[in-house]
Amino acid sequence: MNQAIRGKTAIVGVGTAGCGEAHGFSPIELLGQASLKAIADAGLKLSDIDGVFAATSSHAFPTLSVCEYLGIKPKYVDGTNVGGSSFEMHLLQATLALEAGLCNAALICYGSNQRTAGGRLVSMSEPQWHETFYKPRHPITSYSLAASRHMHQFGTTREQLAEVAVAARGWANLNPEAFARGPLSIADVMASRMVSDPLSSADCCLVTDGGGACVLVRAERARDLPNKPVYFLGAAGAQWHRSIQAMPDLTVTAASESCPRAMEMAGVSHADVDLVMLYDAFTINTILFLEDLGFCPKGEGGRFVEGGAIAPGGKLAVNTNGGGLSCVHPGMYGMFLIVESVRQIRGEAGERQLKQCDIALLHGNGGTLSSQVTAFLGSAAAL
Repeated sequence: MNQAIRGKTAIVGVGTAGCGEAHGFSPIELLGQASLKAIADAGLKLSDIDGVFAATSSHAFPTLSVCEYLGIKPKYVDGTNVGGSSFEMHLLQATLALEAGLCNAALICYGSNQRTAGGRLVSMSEPQWHETFYKPRHPITSYSLAASRHMHQFGTTREQLAEVAVAARGWANLNPEAFARGPLSIADVMASRMVSDPLSSADCCLVTDGGGACVLVRAERARDLPNKPVYFLGAAGAQWHRSIQAMPDLTVTAASESCPRAMEMAGVSHADVDLVMLYDAFTINTILFLEDLGFCPKGEGGRFVEGGAIAPGGKLAVNTNGGGLSCVHPGMYGMFLIVESVRQIRGEAGERQLKQCDIALLHGNGGTLSSQVTAFLGSAAAL
């Protein structure tokens, strides 16, 4: 695998806006607020941005809308939308554009007012004509199918799924920006309202508002900017299906393909990883991804998370912001994996700060376990 772009770009600014409830703000306004914060955090001006990478659930032509709203005329844009994993893919695409000299400062951005606009946990990411006859609820029915199959095939239990939600809440309780805080036990998860068997309401991600953004520049420029650079180490994407009925195996995602390629590009091993940020739209996601990313054998994910293994103080730091389950989930969550990874690598995560965080694995998920994108970010020590 080509490592020519490893360490050649760095994230120099991040920003969020309206995470939780942002009454009165539109998606583009939240995106704009987060973008301006990220640009200011980078020590740059809006006029410095000449590359824009955006995916939203609100705009058919996201870069046209974003650039008009921000009042900029970039040299390069990319509106690739593969669902919630789009932003991890944008890290790779922005790096390629920067390295090719197509732009000098790249903005990756997202915004949604899904909660205050009355949004519910629904998705049009499925080609719904395949399953409409059965009256599924998208996307949760698809994820419940994966959970049911995993339970049948490997003996995974609802209590093990609940461990994921409880761990996420444990991290959220250390994060003042998290939307859902307070006590949550395995018993609480088990007693929560069933939504799509075997997934209960506590197994489902939040529905929130929120905007997020980051700014990348070439590594040599990053060293002259105010913040500690967070370097791009590698990334890869894979997709095997769109509709859940076309998924080859409900217990194996394309993360099993994306991770090895991304890891080879990044030149890292599992032992090198200090932080794992996973797209936890549902509790089954975390279990599937821990397996497919290689942190435990296939079928062992439920047992791997038992006993608080991925909670604060556990053996593997997973979703330290509280994840989509307890921190923020405004429709497409992948942008917030980047923000938390940058804060941890910079040492800016407050009470939840890891003692050592030089390499972060970010894994984005789009559609119904469809688009899988793995990325690695690191500190200067990781180069």
